[in-house]
Amino acid sequence: MNMMENSKTKNIITAIALSLVLASCKAPMATVIKDEVKENIPQNFNQEEQQDANNNSGTTPWRQFFTDPNLVTLIETALKNNQELLITLQEIEIAKSGVLAKKGRLTPTVSAGIGAGLKKSGRYTSEGAGDATTEIEPGKEMPDPLGNFEAGLNASWEIDIWKKLRTEKESAVAHYLSTVEGKNFVLSNLIEEVADNYYELLALDNQLDIIQQYIKLQQRALEISKIQKEAAAATELAVKKFEAELAKSKASEYTIRQQITEKENEINALLGRYPQPIVRTKENFMSTIPPTVYTGIPSQLLANRPDIKQAELELKASKLDVEAARKEFYPSLEISATLGLEAFKPSYLVKLPESIAYNLVGELAGPLINKSAIKANFQTADAKQVQALYEYDKTILNAYLDVANLMSKVKNIDQYYQLKSQETIALDQSIDIANQLFRNSRADYLEVLLNQRDALDAKMELIEAKQKQLSTVVDIYKSLGGGWK
Repeated sequence: MNMMENSKTKNIITAIALSLVLASCKAPMATVIKDEVKENIPQNFNQEEQQDANNNSGTTPWRQFFTDPNLVTLIETALKNNQELLITLQEIEIAKSGVLAKKGRLTPTVSAGIGAGLKKSGRYTSEGAGDATTEIEPGKEMPDPLGNFEAGLNASWEIDIWKKLRTEKESAVAHYLSTVEGKNFVLSNLIEEVADNYYELLALDNQLDIIQQYIKLQQRALEISKIQKEAAAATELAVKKFEAELAKSKASEYTIRQQITEKENEINALLGRYPQPIVRTKENFMSTIPPTVYTGIPSQLLANRPDIKQAELELKASKLDVEAARKEFYPSLEISATLGLEAFKPSYLVKLPESIAYNLVGELAGPLINKSAIKANFQTADAKQVQALYEYDKTILNAYLDVANLMSKVKNIDQYYQLKSQETIALDQSIDIANQLFRNSRADYLEVLLNQRDALDAKMELIEAKQKQLSTVVDIYKSLGGGWK
């Protein structure tokens, strides 16, 4: 009879195990994704020119790329105090904790505890009747109510038979590494922002100098027009026109001063500090020569740009998440065990080995009928995997277009700057000629005003061109992956 019962028990266990295995075989398959954007990345940024893979400014450390000591000091301060960067560093710590949490699930969980309790069973129950007729020792009845005192260790462990937990840990590691690359991308953006704003501030300083020179020129022209009016060589209209132009120039001066204040505070915000003067040297701004930028080849963006590497790691993490979600359909094996001392009186706890108690249980469990939650989690992970691929492809494409556009901009802004320089020189000469003719009453005051306005606009635009020339080089340096090393 016992053999028949044991045989039935084995058959039941075998049937349950077989059903679990069959159920796991019905796990859905993940979407197969193919990264065509990465595979089809062009060989060069410009098909008309060949780039040298051995020369890439994106690998140049920022301390070597920027030579202005004042700018270097500002960048160093920003790297220490910028709030966005500090927030990103905390995201790295959070991701690191996630790795430790996933790693901890691979090892058994062990806890220690003590407990005490009191129980009284009804006399006319099987337990109460059994206790009433049981002697602990010869001539000593079982106490009623019955106490229970225990102390020991509890352990539980999920055996990673399908490597699901290892997959989750690998996903957490990939996500952690992506946050590190995210920090590098924040560094690169921060350095670019500080440099761009610094050059814009220097441009405003030089524009303020130009407008102040123009105000002095207008004041002299106004004095000349008054003298000519007294000599009947000019009219009151000419005097009023010069007065209006002078007032307009002075108003522009205060506009630029406000822009300088706001730009200084914008830089201070990037540096994580309250408003204070920005140390700078404006005299050499117009003679500053932008450093030469070497682009390398497009495929190097995959290794140099932190945002691309971040997107790639997030794609890897999403693929691992899909794999782990798929393994949720498989049965899991858990082992739990307890070992300790147990007795109904504290004094009996030290009586060994009688007070020793232990328990060992192994459980194989898996979903059979209601899998809607597991299916939903899998479908969500699968969709996020496809979404991560699109994000990765978009990042690569945008990076390529950034560099291609900026390469063209560098060339065009250089040509623009050269032509604006020629225009400025010609208009400066025309101002001298117009003023001389006006003094000799051989030119109308409108000619003088128009020449002065044109010269002012040209000089302002020349300064803006120099700022754009420097900022464009900074932007392409960042787009190549520079700035975070």
